Amino acid sequence: MEPAPLERFPSPGKGSGLRSRRRVRPGELLYRAEPFAYVVTKEQLGRLCERCLRRNEHLHRCSQCKVAKYCGKSCQKEAWLDHKQECRCLKSIEPNFPPDSVRLAGRIVFKLLRQSTCLSERLYSFSDLQSNIEQLSEEMKDGLRHLTQTLQLYLKTEIQDASHLPPAIDFFQIFTKVSLAPVSQQFMVMFFILERFKFECILFSSNDHKTQSSLLTEAFSFHPYHTLTTPVTCNCFTISNGEMQDVGVGLYPSMSLLNHSCDPNCVIVFEGYQLLLRSVREIQIGEEDAEKLAGEEHAWKEVRDAVNKVRYPKSKEEWEQVLARCQNLLSSNMGRLPDTNIYQLKMLDCAMDACINLESWEEALYYGSRTLGPYRLYYPGFHPLRAVQLMRVGKLQYSQDMFPQALETLKQAYNIMKVTHGTDHSLVQALMEIKEECEAIMRTQ
Repeated sequence: MEPAPLERFPSPGKGSGLRSRRRVRPGELLYRAEPFAYVVTKEQLGRLCERCLRRNEHLHRCSQCKVAKYCGKSCQKEAWLDHKQECRCLKSIEPNFPPDSVRLAGRIVFKLLRQSTCLSERLYSFSDLQSNIEQLSEEMKDGLRHLTQTLQLYLKTEIQDASHLPPAIDFFQIFTKVSLAPVSQQFMVMFFILERFKFECILFSSNDHKTQSSLLTEAFSFHPYHTLTTPVTCNCFTISNGEMQDVGVGLYPSMSLLNHSCDPNCVIVFEGYQLLLRSVREIQIGEEDAEKLAGEEHAWKEVRDAVNKVRYPKSKEEWEQVLARCQNLLSSNMGRLPDTNIYQLKMLDCAMDACINLESWEEALYYGSRTLGPYRLYYPGFHPLRAVQLMRVGKLQYSQDMFPQALETLKQAYNIMKVTHGTDHSLVQALMEIKEECEAIMRTQ
């Protein structure tokens, strides 16, 4: 089915929006886009192919920068246009590495210099993105100046003097477009409302009197200066894999017209780096809370702080440490925090992930089963996060020979996922295979 015809329209006092020119049914593919620019997140670096974003145990490393890795020659060849100049920049700053926001901005600069066209600009181009610099506080502007300085150092090998660049390529303005859009000036979505993931840009401090060498070291040292959060949001999207785990960050200009809603009528999922916008309820022509902090305050604050400190573990020992911390807090807060508390729920998710990585399937199922009620509460109707969680729990039930329960859970996942992902999505195909295996085993019993 062809994507529904979307059109951009002016909304006086609110910027621009998107609307449908015909009635839309649940599950329809509204928009498919490749990114204007994207990067693998630092946490996933070396685990995924830099081109297709798929996990592979036998990745081939770029012989020049020795940073980028690919599935094979085909992916490396397809990625070369975006990686060619970046490759020399990465090599020039080793052993340092740029934050995701700076690496992404670098790719945007090189693409603008190539004057490349991008299908994701069909409704809204990069030049259309608003910087709203006059709306920013001095603290925010100072933070962006530090990001700009870091970008200049990173690109020094390829761009010796940024002042000689065309007026349209201004490092500071790129960060204001990519990273910021004050709430009062956000593009109002009247018809396609979506829960969008935030991409927070970590800024780094430096002192003017430092030498370029020491400045370079500090700029890439990953010591936080401050983080820009509310009341600003972002024109970038966190790219997630089939199980909704963050794998990259990308800029999709036309989708910057979408805004957050607690009751979305469409959702975004990804197939590799491709963005898919799907409706989850009927949208008419021209159509543009639970208690999350229940329980004892000191208890959920302790859990919140613990969850926020967790970084993606890279070894069995680190996963064991994460699990031990989760077990301790979940045990000590028994009766003090309901599973519907948002931080308790994150802790359960964290414990489940740790158990899966440690191949403790029975314990993973225990934690996963506890999340289903809260997921149903927070993600009612058709929501990809709930579908993926149901699928994960269903797979765990299957591993424990709980075939009737697994089949019921997988059916629930499929009924949601066929709307949010579409029946041709690779994750839905994988779900169907497990579901059919489960049905076959039950017929023989």
